[in-house]
Amino acid sequence: MHRRGDLGQAEVYFRSAIDVARQQQAKSWELRAATSYAALLMENRGQRKDALAVLQPVYDWFTEGRCTKDHIEASALLADLQ
Repeated sequence: MHRRGDLGQAEVYFRSAIDVARQQQAKSWELRAATSYAALLMENRGQRKDALAVLQPVYDWFTEGRCTKDHIEASALLADLQ
């Protein structure tokens, strides 16, 4: 989680991580990056709608395996965002 420093640069890194995960078809990594990015958008910028738009599609892609730590964290954040 990003705590200090340049929020703009953190946002660039999260977007890049999501893009790389998509290119590699690494959905679990994409979910992890999207969860972190959505948390940054919500906690530091108050952008609930944007955070939801980042996280919801990735989370919805999964039809099974939602008992992992990453899925549980994403689910909890989604509940907070809705």
